[in-house]
Order: sequence, then structure tokens, then C-alpha cells
Amino acid sequence: MNRQRVCVLGSTGSIGVNTLDVLARHPDRYEVVALSAMSRVDELLAQCLAWQPRFAAMPGREAAARLRERLREAGCRTEVLDGAAALAEVAAHPDVDTVMAAIVGAAGLAPAIAAARAGKRLLLANKEAIVVGGALFMHAVEEGGATLLPIDSEHSAIFQCLPEDRATWHERIDHIVLTASGGPFRQRDPKTLADVTPDQACAHPNWVMGRKISVDSATMMNKALEVIEARWLFNLTPEQIKVLIHPQSIIHSMVVCRDQSVLAQLGTPDMRVPIAYGLSFPERITSGASRLDLLTTPSLTFEEADAVRFPGLHLSWQALRGPEGTTTVLNAANEVAVDAFLNGRLRFDRIHAINSQCLADVQPGDCGSIESLLDLDARTRDHARRLV
Repeated sequence: MNRQRVCVLGSTGSIGVNTLDVLARHPDRYEVVALSAMSRVDELLAQCLAWQPRFAAMPGREAAARLRERLREAGCRTEVLDGAAALAEVAAHPDVDTVMAAIVGAAGLAPAIAAARAGKRLLLANKEAIVVGGALFMHAVEEGGATLLPIDSEHSAIFQCLPEDRATWHERIDHIVLTASGGPFRQRDPKTLADVTPDQACAHPNWVMGRKISVDSATMMNKALEVIEARWLFNLTPEQIKVLIHPQSIIHSMVVCRDQSVLAQLGTPDMRVPIAYGLSFPERITSGASRLDLLTTPSLTFEEADAVRFPGLHLSWQALRGPEGTTTVLNAANEVAVDAFLNGRLRFDRIHAINSQCLADVQPGDCGSIESLLDLDARTRDHARRLV
């Protein structure tokens, strides 16, 4: 059996590290051809020494130069690519079969589109790429003949509940239900959220994630972005996407069929499960996750997604009903607001205010190319920084 040749974009982040963990369990099936990181030279160096990939990519030239020198000193022959186009170059490389797109934020858009246009097996963990790219991203997938596989636990759950024949999906689905843990502030009085610290916001009760996505989970903006992602992945109307709070994070999402049957995917909260499924689809391989023991699992409960406690969630449906590019505005504003919060320049309870104001103030305009989307992203960021 020929080994699948894998490129991991964002290999030093949480998803990237978990991907390498799964790959290490199946050396006969997978070969790591390329790794990338934004700025973590030490971590990427260690991964290159362990995996000996053909390529390592870092968009920053200074960080790439340091990595290149240290790899040379260690006798590692990995070629280091740098510059703005480096990530897209490795994602579309002809020696790559599968791309794990795990770069956080809008920075993942260009390499994800490059992989799609090159017809790769594209494992999408970077929800912002589809939130920002929308129709342009999905057109690239169709045009390139790429195989798009969702890695977010919720979207993987929906995907696992549906038949392989995507043409039948619209005939089966009445609506879908994305589940949300509710994050660390699910039961906290909204009036007290002004005093939240970054460490408190990043202390997720169920999942181990990066700081940006942990804050998004605390505000439920992560779920808002997932609503937008689901609209494109499954070709749904906004009205066909529902959200329920499920504190135990055991049911990862559900499909409600037209006959009102409900299909759900259950499992322990471990990202290696959807990663393994994406890597092996339509087969199943071991992931390293612990087994779900239904005899010791706590009772499964559900709550309404409270608009007072989690106002950011409801911006998703507002953005989907807006002109093309509105979701790009929402994502860019949120990235700036979260960064300002993590760096002590914005109160936690003001993240939503920045996002809402940017939706009101920034007009999308043309969104027919990557360049126009990135320009809209930059305009929104500038406006959000002024608001901060």
C-alpha cells in the first residue's frame, strides 16, 4: 500500500500536534512531507528532527532563517521555505496528497484555497478559511476536484452521520444541531464578565485548545463561526442550523432527518477522533483516544443557547443574512478583539461590542477574489483596532 503523503499546516498548534500523534500510530500508512509554523522555531525544529520532512515552511523570513541555520547545524536536510507564498507552495506541492489545514485565523485562507485548487485531500480544521472565503473557497474545492473533510468535532460529527453520497444530503436533512459545551462561563452571571482574565477565559472545562479558540469558546464566537462553516460545508440555509448547549461534550452534533429521525455522533472529547477519521475516510483507524464508557458517562443534558449570556453566537445568523463578505468582517473584527483581550487592552465583555460595531460600520464591497477578501479583512482589522 502506498503511503499517504501529508502536509500539516500549523503543525506546532494543538490540532497539528494531535495530527502528528495520530500519524505516528500509523507509520505504514502515512508519510510527513511538509510541516509549517508561524513563529515557533523551537517546536518546529523538534518536529523536523523527529519527522525529517522534505519541507518546512515559515512565512516570516527571520524565523525561517533561524530554523534553517539550526537544521543545518543538526544535519537535517529539510528544506526551509519562507515568505508570504511559502504556505501555499507546500499545500499545493505535487508530492503532497493530504493537507491538514490547521492554521489559526484568516492567515489560513490562501494556503487552504491553494490546496483546494490543487485537488488535495483537504482536512479543514481552520474554520476561518471557509468563514472568510465562503463561496470563493467552495468554488475552489469544486474547481480543483478536492476532497473536503471537516475536522472540527461538530462538523465531523455531522459528516459522519451523513451518507458518502453528498448528492443525497439535501433530500435527507431537515436541520442540523451543533452542540456547544457553553465554555467556562456557562453558569456565570453576565454582569460579572467584565472582570474575566485571559487565563480564566482559556480554562475550558472539556477541551485542551489554543488560547484564541479557547476565548472564542468562552464567548461562543467559536460556535458562531461553526454555524457559518456548516452553512457552506453542508449547503444549508441559516434556518437549518440550530445550536444547543450540551455541557458534557459527549454528543458532538446531530442531524435531524426529514422523517424526524435524529442521528448523533458520540465520543470522548478528544480531537484525535475527527483527525483520524479525516485522515482515513472512508475507513476507520485507531486514534489514541480513550473509549467512551456509557456506564460511567454522566447524564447527558441540554440547555438553550442564551442570547443574553452569549450574544456573539447570534451574530452568525445576522452575518449569513448580510451581503457577501459580511462573515469576513465578523471574523476579522473578532480576531482583533480577542487579541486585544488576550493582551490586556480590552475587557472580555467588550469583545461582542467590537464585533457588532464592525458589522454595522464596514461595508463588504467586492468579494470575488482572495485579494479582495484579504483587503476587506485588512480594512475591518484597521477599523476594529481604532474601536479598541
